[in-house]
Amino acid sequence: MKNLFAFKPEGFPLEAEGVSMGPLAVRLARKDGEIEAAERLRYDIFYREYGAKPVGEIEKTQRDHDEFDDVADHLIVIDRRIDNIPERIVGTYRLIRSDMAKQIGRFYTSSEFDITKLIQSGLNLGELGRSCVAAEYRTRSVLQLLWQGIAEYVTHHNIGILFGCASFHGTNVDEHAEMLSYLYHYHRAEDALCPKAIGENAVDMNIIPKDQLDAKNALMKLPPLIKGYLRLGGHVGDGAFIDHQFNTIDICVVVKTGLVAKRYSKHYQRKVEGFPNNFPAEEE
Repeated sequence: MKNLFAFKPEGFPLEAEGVSMGPLAVRLARKDGEIEAAERLRYDIFYREYGAKPVGEIEKTQRDHDEFDDVADHLIVIDRRIDNIPERIVGTYRLIRSDMAKQIGRFYTSSEFDITKLIQSGLNLGELGRSCVAAEYRTRSVLQLLWQGIAEYVTHHNIGILFGCASFHGTNVDEHAEMLSYLYHYHRAEDALCPKAIGENAVDMNIIPKDQLDAKNALMKLPPLIKGYLRLGGHVGDGAFIDHQFNTIDICVVVKTGLVAKRYSKHYQRKVEGFPNNFPAEEE
């Protein structure tokens, strides 16, 4: 696996100690072993916990890995109280910029959604994906720490739009009809930037008429990650995609990044005031 950091400028906070909150820190993976550990964490959560169906090398290696992992940046949350690499990585996000996607010829999301309008926007794109956190670390603080890392990344690389697939667990559309309809009626992206679900697995999100929808109840039921995107001013594409391998119904989320860094910088500063931050910097 190639060295993902050979071309990056010095001084990027996420390359060194990263951003910390008490014993936890978020930074970019900088060793092959860390990337592999993040992929094993993804396997544990997506396949063992949520019922995705492993095939081929994924089942053999018990790592959630595809061609995009070799060009992506991998944001990781580490617990600095734990010494060995596999166990200390407790959360991850995969980040793919426009220049990285060109090495593959496409973004991952394009297999489920037509993202032509995003590509033609002229803005630098950042694709978010493969987000997961170990069960015992699923707190609001850890999610906020991940987003602080994303905010640093967005600012450093001058990313204008973040986008990617967010998921509902299970493939029964009826079970998620209220939430899908709410997102369609209240948070659909503007036409100029609206991705559209494609292929035979695409489904309409306009299931329940707006005047028959309990919007407050639907909002309360949304997965925390999707609610987090909405709080950042995120919007969703037109239609959802049933991913049978991952046992999910996917939506495409689009976030203009203008407020991301500003909001999370302020929020992070409020959060860290209550945490000790006297852990030593990591050694190589």
